[in-house]
Amino acid sequence: MADLVVLNFDGPETADSVLTKLRSLKKQELIDLLDACVVVRDADGEIHIKQSVNLTAIGASSGLSTGALIGALAGLLVLNPLAGMALGGAAGAAMGALGGSMSDFGINDGFIKELGQTIPENSSALFLMVAKATPDKVIAEIEQYKPRVLQTSLSQKQEDSLRAMIAEHTGAS
Repeated sequence: MADLVVLNFDGPETADSVLTKLRSLKKQELIDLLDACVVVRDADGEIHIKQSVNLTAIGASSGLSTGALIGALAGLLVLNPLAGMALGGAAGAAMGALGGSMSDFGINDGFIKELGQTIPENSSALFLMVAKATPDKVIAEIEQYKPRVLQTSLSQKQEDSLRAMIAEHTGAS
């Protein structure tokens, strides 16, 4: 089961920096991120959402390969597999991109927008869907960014433990 953790940071660039750090920790197998999203609220109060998974691009690439294969096979029937592959690939990419842009994966977009409205101006938040982690090592790596826990799907005991661990490492309350 995955857990949702939302961290808030001072500064509009900080959440991006933390996500980069967490991706390097993922390579070390200290955290297993299923999804992540950065929300920035600029000095004017405008919300900017940056998804870490581009579903449109994923859909287009998978649609391209599937469409090209089907087009090539259909093209064999009319003795022109290259034309069939080109037409099938183009149609598959378009349909895959459309399907990807209409899907919602991981963290709910409505929840991201709603909670993004609550962060202070000129700050950022990082939404993480975590399958597993080594909390003490992960927190030690991101403590310099002074994270604040906004919301989690953890049990109350786990959330209190996370808040205490962050407070211990960052000196925050």
